[in-house]
Amino acid sequence: MGIGSVVHNEKVDFVVGLVFSSLAIYMMIAMVSYFFTGAYDQSLVIQLRPGELISSSHSFQNVCGSIGALMSYILVARWFGIAAFFIPVFIMFCGLQLMGAYKVNLWKWFFSTALTMVWMSVTFAKFLTPIMTDQVFYPGGDHGENSRQFLEGVIGSPGLIAVLGIVAVAFLTFLTSETIAFVRHLLNPIGYITSKVKFSAEIGGGESEDTWNNESASYENPAAQTVSFNEGVATFDQPDNTEDTANRTMVDEETGEIVLHDSEPESVGNTSGKSESETGKDVELVVETGAKEEKACGKNLTHYDLSTPINPREPFTAYKFPTLNLLKKYDNDSKPYIDKEELIANKKRIVEVLNSFGVQIREIKATVGPTITLYEITPAEGVRISKIRNLEDDIALSLAALGIRIIAPIPGKGTIGIEVPNAKPAIVSMESILNSKKFQESTMELPIALGKTITNEVFMVDLAKQPHLLVAGATGQGKSVGLNAIITSLLYKKHPNELKIVLVDPKKVEFSVYGPIAEHFMASVDEDEDPIITDVTKVVRTLKSLCTLMDTRYDLLKAAGARNIKEYNQKFLSHKLNPEKGHEYMPYIVVIIDEFGDLIMTAGKEVELPIARIAQLARAVGIHMIIATQRPTTSIITGNIKANFPGRIAFRVGAIVDSRTILDRPGANQLVGRGDMLFLNGQEPTRVQCAFVDTPEVEDIANYIASQPGPLHPMELPEPATDETGAGGVGDSSLADLDPLFEEVARFIVMSNQGSTSAIQRKFSIGYNRAGRLMDQIERLGIVGAAQGSKPREVLVTDENSLDTLIAQLRQ
Repeated sequence: MGIGSVVHNEKVDFVVGLVFSSLAIYMMIAMVSYFFTGAYDQSLVIQLRPGELISSSHSFQNVCGSIGALMSYILVARWFGIAAFFIPVFIMFCGLQLMGAYKVNLWKWFFSTALTMVWMSVTFAKFLTPIMTDQVFYPGGDHGENSRQFLEGVIGSPGLIAVLGIVAVAFLTFLTSETIAFVRHLLNPIGYITSKVKFSAEIGGGESEDTWNNESASYENPAAQTVSFNEGVATFDQPDNTEDTANRTMVDEETGEIVLHDSEPESVGNTSGKSESETGKDVELVVETGAKEEKACGKNLTHYDLSTPINPREPFTAYKFPTLNLLKKYDNDSKPYIDKEELIANKKRIVEVLNSFGVQIREIKATVGPTITLYEITPAEGVRISKIRNLEDDIALSLAALGIRIIAPIPGKGTIGIEVPNAKPAIVSMESILNSKKFQESTMELPIALGKTITNEVFMVDLAKQPHLLVAGATGQGKSVGLNAIITSLLYKKHPNELKIVLVDPKKVEFSVYGPIAEHFMASVDEDEDPIITDVTKVVRTLKSLCTLMDTRYDLLKAAGARNIKEYNQKFLSHKLNPEKGHEYMPYIVVIIDEFGDLIMTAGKEVELPIARIAQLARAVGIHMIIATQRPTTSIITGNIKANFPGRIAFRVGAIVDSRTILDRPGANQLVGRGDMLFLNGQEPTRVQCAFVDTPEVEDIANYIASQPGPLHPMELPEPATDETGAGGVGDSSLADLDPLFEEVARFIVMSNQGSTSAIQRKFSIGYNRAGRLMDQIERLGIVGAAQGSKPREVLVTDENSLDTLIAQLRQ
C-alpha cells in the first residue's frame, strides 16, 4: 500500500474537502468581522511580536480571534481589499470538488477568480477610495492602491480607466458571446431603440392591420417570414407581399431559442454573378421550420358517416374509441426549436469545410425539425454535385456529430441537402401525432401515423395502399416502439368489426401487453389457444390458415363481382349481396410478425412461402403484412421478400451493407438512432422521427379497449387446407400414379429411419426436384411427417410389415 493509494482515496479526499470548506467559511466570517472591528484590532495586529499571537494578554474584537484578525488584516488591508473575498470562494470550490459535491474546472475557476480579484482591486482603489474614507484600509487593499498610483503615473487617469474597461470587456467576451451584441447596442443606441418601436400599417382603409414588435420578434403578419444570420447577427426580414398565408416566425423570449413556424422557402442569397462564399463569412443563412401541425378541434379522432342501410359496427355500436388522455404529453411537444448559436456554428463549419476543398456556395437555408436540421445548400455556378457528396465524412468530422447525411441533389429542387442532428432533440409524442387535424380527418382505410418529418409535418401512410411493410433495424434503435406506434394508430381509428390483428411474437414479451384486446381485435385459428402466437409450429399453421381465408375471400369477391374488399363491403352494406349465400362483412386483417429472422432460421421455407403468397395476392382481399427483424441480412430478407414488400422502414443499422439490404441504397447506417428512421415506398426515402409511445401508455389503451363492449372471442380463422388422406391412408392414390422409384425410396426411408431429401438424392443419384416430389408423395401417404426446417423428417411407419400393407393397398 503506497503513498499514492492514500492520497487518491475517496475518504481522504472527502475529509480534506471538508477541511477546505470549513476553512473558507472561517475566512469569510473573519473578513466580514474585520469591516467592523478592524479599527480596534489593527493597532494590536501591527504591534504583534513573535509568540504574542496566542497570548491571552491581548483582547481582539474579531469574532474569529487573533488568527482571524491577523488573516483579515493581511488579505484585506495589505493585499486585495474587498476583492480578497474571491480567495475563500475559490477555496470553497476546491473543497466541494474534493467532497464530490460538484464537478468544476478548477484551473478555469483559478484563472477567472484571480483575474477578477486583481481587476477589482485596482478598480475599487480607483473609484471607491474617495468614497470610503472612514475605513482603516483601502477598498482595493495596498495592492490596488499601489497599482493605481503606478499606472496613473505612467498613463494617467484616462489611460487607467481605458485599461480597466478593455480588460473587463475582453474577459466578459471570453465568458459569453452575448457581450459582443451588448457592446454593439451600446455603441449604436439609436438603432437599438428604433428597433424596439412597434410599427403598424393599415391596409385597405384600415380594414386590416399588419403589426409586429421587434422586441419579441413575434410577427402577427400572416405573410411568410425569414430569419437571416450574417456574421452571427440575427436579422428579421419582412417580405413585401401581403398575401394571407398561415406563416409566422417567432423567437422564444424565455429560452432565447428560435422557434419558426410555417415559413415558406424564400431565396435571399446572393444572386449576382460574383460569389460571396470565398471567405465563408458572407454566405447568408435562411432559417425556416415546417408547418406547425394543426391540432384537432374535437375530442373524437374517428368520424363515421353512416350512409348505408347496414351499420358495420353492429351490434357493438356503443363501443367508444380510445381517448387522447391515455397518452402522455411532453414539454415543448411538436414545437421544433434550435439554438441560434448552434445554427450559426454549423453554418460556419459547413462553409469552411466546403471552401477548404474549393467548393463555393451562394446560400444556405436551414429547415429545423424535431431532431434533425436540414441545411439546403445552393452551390455556385460550375460546382459538381459529386464533389460535395464525396465530402460527407469531412463535414461530419467538422461538425463532430453522428448521423450526417447528404442528399445530392434534393428531389424537385436545385439544392443539396445536409442533414445534421440537433444538439437538443425534441420528443415526438404519440399524443401530438394523433391530436393533429391531419390524423382526425384522414379518410385512409388503414391509417398509420409514424411520426414527424424534418418540416414538422405529421407523416402518415395508408397500409391498404402499401400494401405490406418491412421494418428492420439494429437492436435498441426504435423498432419495437415503431411497431407499437403502428398498432396504436390503428386502434385509435378502427372499430373491432373493421379490423383484426394477427400478432406473431417469437420472443413472447414484445406483444404480451396487447393481451387484453384479444377478444376485440385479434384473430386465431383455435379460439382456445393464446391469440398472440409464440410457437413456430403454430405460426406455419396460422399462415396456411390465412392462405385458406384468402382463397375463400377471392371466391366471394368473384361471386359478388367486386375487385377489392372496399367494393365488396360497400355492396354488402348496401344490401346488394345475400348473406344466405355466404356473403358477410369482411374486416381488414393485419398480420404483424416480430423477429422474422428467428422464424426463418427455425422454419425456413415453411414460413417464407406462405408469407410470399399472402404478400403477392392478399392485398385485394384486405390482408396486409408487417414483418420486422433486427437481422437485416440477405439470408433473412431474401429477394422474394423484398419483391413483395415495397414499403420499407429502416431504423439505424451498423453497416452500409445492411442499409442496402433494407432500402437498396445507403442511408440507414447514417441515422442517429432513438426512433430516427427512413421510410421508403418506391421513390426517395423520407426521414422521419418516429413517434414515441411508452409501455404504460399501451397498457392503458389496451385496458380501455377491454372495458368497451365488443366480441367475446377472437375472430376464428378457417382450418388450413389439408389432404383428404390421413396418416397411413391411401385414398384414391394408386401405385401407377406415383414415381417409379416410390417403392424403393419408401423402403429405404423405413429401413434407415431417415426422412431426408438429400439422402434420397445421394442414394438413388437423382436430382433435387425429383427427390422433392418423391418426399411429397411419401408424406402424403403418411410414411413421414411434415418438414421441420433443416432437420430430417420424422418417420411415421417404423416397420417393413406396415409398409408392405400400405403398398398392397396401392396395388389394388
